[in-house]
Amino acid sequence: MQRVIEFVLGLTFGLGLLISGMTDPGKVQGFLDLAGAWDPSLAFVMGGGVLVGLLGFGVAKKKTTSLSGTPFQWPAMTQVDRPLVLGSLMFGMGWGLAGFCPGPALVAMAAGNDKALVFVLAMMAGMALFERFKTRDN
Repeated sequence: MQRVIEFVLGLTFGLGLLISGMTDPGKVQGFLDLAGAWDPSLAFVMGGGVLVGLLGFGVAKKKTTSLSGTPFQWPAMTQVDRPLVLGSLMFGMGWGLAGFCPGPALVAMAAGNDKALVFVLAMMAGMALFERFKTRDN
């Protein structure tokens, strides 16, 4: 049953990304182009996501398990550090340059977008490189 719940929630999320335009790199780059032809429509999508997240986490923090009975696993690290800031900057630059972030890229790839496929392959290569360097440093 857990996998069915995960599938339905993932499908709902993916459809939301498609309907909102988050899988269209041109729309994303228009949103990020504050000095040019700025398209504010994605601000409403993000604002809605933040609002739902705040409400959802507010409820979840008071519980020990999810609705499906799975125990919550909260992150142990709660402070902002240099790797978090640098990673966030890199994420933002990649999002602005490519017009994709991981979730919408996977949805766009599944919908047949060739540019999204290239992005996802590059993302996977970057993740593999990170894991290689991370294990070498430890």
